[in-house]
Amino acid sequence: MSLRFYSFFSLLLLLSTCGRKDSAQFISVSGIQSVASMGKTLSHEHILVDFIGADSTGYHRWERDAVIEKVLPYLEEIKAMGYSTLMECTPAYLGRDPWLLKELAAKTGLQILTNTGYYCARENKYLPAHAFSEKAEELAARWISEFKNGIEGSGVRPGFIKISIDPGIPLLDVQAKIVRAAALTHLQTGLPIASHTGPAAGAFAQLEILISEGVSPEAWIWVHAQNAESADHIRAAKMGAWISLDNASDSPKGVDQFVERLTALKAAGVFDRILISHDAGWYRPGEPEGGSFRPYTAIDQVLLPALKENGFTEKEIRQLLYDNPARAFVLREVEK
Repeated sequence: MSLRFYSFFSLLLLLSTCGRKDSAQFISVSGIQSVASMGKTLSHEHILVDFIGADSTGYHRWERDAVIEKVLPYLEEIKAMGYSTLMECTPAYLGRDPWLLKELAAKTGLQILTNTGYYCARENKYLPAHAFSEKAEELAARWISEFKNGIEGSGVRPGFIKISIDPGIPLLDVQAKIVRAAALTHLQTGLPIASHTGPAAGAFAQLEILISEGVSPEAWIWVHAQNAESADHIRAAKMGAWISLDNASDSPKGVDQFVERLTALKAAGVFDRILISHDAGWYRPGEPEGGSFRPYTAIDQVLLPALKENGFTEKEIRQLLYDNPARAFVLREVEK
């Protein structure tokens, strides 16, 4: 089936789901929630990331109480800024901790989402050994089990699938297998797929795999799309994919780049396919007091004023932080 067909297919899918927002749901670490409650959302952030590698990481690497003491003020800060929901994008074998996230959600009142899936970037350093030997169907079965039964006995269910690739094309076999496993998991669970991708070639290679498995581009989020050109963003968005610009910062150069990219996407008529976030936070086990933790505030403090100065309306800003995340992270219907 061609990529061109899917731009039309995605429009039909969007029209068919209009008017169902009240019944639509997403899954936070606290359970199933109404999409109507998602509110102001940060769609790509981290609380803890452990870079030691899949063969050495584990809960023994950090003390939850110390992490909570360090991170809690940053989460309370965004709660006071009106945020209701945060997508925590740290995958398994890189520091995912459902118990930590559940406790932070309870202490702050934030809706925090965690994920299932595996991370292939950085030359597969964060892939467990079984990811190389198992088939896509076996990996998908692991992730579907987390969706159905919760993660490692925590009772926490994933709210999305997080995968990644390295930038080289063609994709490595193991990375193509991970993308296919994500497709199979989506088809059984309805979970959206967020893929750490970067350059455009890898984005379209993944879309080819997903489409071949029967997954609509509507279900796929191009994470770190800021590393590609606007023309590629527009092409993917017109197919139905979500374009996630994830490095919002308070640097003048970074702000200017965001304004430029968002202006181009608005002019192309695909502003309803865009997500923005910081990719901030990052308590790092093994570093003194968890290292330097970057706050989640640059969007409100720096980027939004810059957008308003460049003609973006309150309605458009609301679309970026409220409406688009609610549509991107909805739990989609699956075939019975």
